[in-house]
Amino acid sequence: MTPRAPSTTVPPWGLAVAAMLSIQLGSALSVDLIDTVGPAGTAWLRLSAGALIFLVLARPPLRSVRRPDVPALLGLGITTGVMTTGFLAAIERIPLGTAVAIEFLGPLTVAAARSHSLRALARPGLALAGVVLLTEPWHGRIDLAGIGFAGLAAVGWGCYILLTQRIGDRFNGIDALSMTVPVAAVTAAVIGVPQAAGHITPGVLAAAAGLALLLPVLPFALEMLALRRMTPTAFGTLMAVEPAFGVLLGLLVLHQQPSGVQTAGILLVVLAGAAAQRGGRRRPRLSEPTADRPALDPIG
Repeated sequence: MTPRAPSTTVPPWGLAVAAMLSIQLGSALSVDLIDTVGPAGTAWLRLSAGALIFLVLARPPLRSVRRPDVPALLGLGITTGVMTTGFLAAIERIPLGTAVAIEFLGPLTVAAARSHSLRALARPGLALAGVVLLTEPWHGRIDLAGIGFAGLAAVGWGCYILLTQRIGDRFNGIDALSMTVPVAAVTAAVIGVPQAAGHITPGVLAAAAGLALLLPVLPFALEMLALRRMTPTAFGTLMAVEPAFGVLLGLLVLHQQPSGVQTAGILLVVLAGAAAQRGGRRRPRLSEPTADRPALDPIG
């Protein structure tokens, strides 16, 4: 009997954690660009640079697209553009960790709604309590616009998880992103082009291209791979640690020091999804993601 070779496949939770770190670092480093071209302008430039990178890496498999795929592809692209613009508008107004905690309510709600456990239904409430501690409304310094934009990003993130899994089951991750990220860039351009007009310089373009590697290129590819091997419940609750990454990088990069109460709020949000990776691995699909070519998994 031939011994089995040890598996070198990166576990799906490892892919998700790497994506989270890349997202939060990219968000923290985007603050200076936001000051120059605005949040929508930053979203448009980053997504446009990301779209060009994905188009270089992969030719969009348009011949493999079936009519039922079109709404999901367009929906994922539009959702990505709205989510990115809303989140960048939020971090322009409120601390990075707070914005991430509010945005996390989206995937956590998806996780609770799709879970078969009654205990999971309490998690969004626990996370919401943490958000209240983070915003400290009793101090009278709450930024309603910032919270509203973060809430818009939360809705977008919840939809993004469901649509990404559906598209990831049909197409190779890079191929799918070569179709959806250009749609996201066009969506962000509606507000981003007027906002950035007159402020675009070679330095701004270079910064946007560099940031595009951190977000969207690397994390979107990693998330697509992760969601092909995880349930939305597991992925959504695993994202609970992302607010902690946001606070950490906000502290290290932006020097945003949370108070003791806000730290407690972050802990509540993280506790809301503490059991993320348990029972969340999806069963392997028997069919290929596309009709004419196998899926390519550069990680595993």
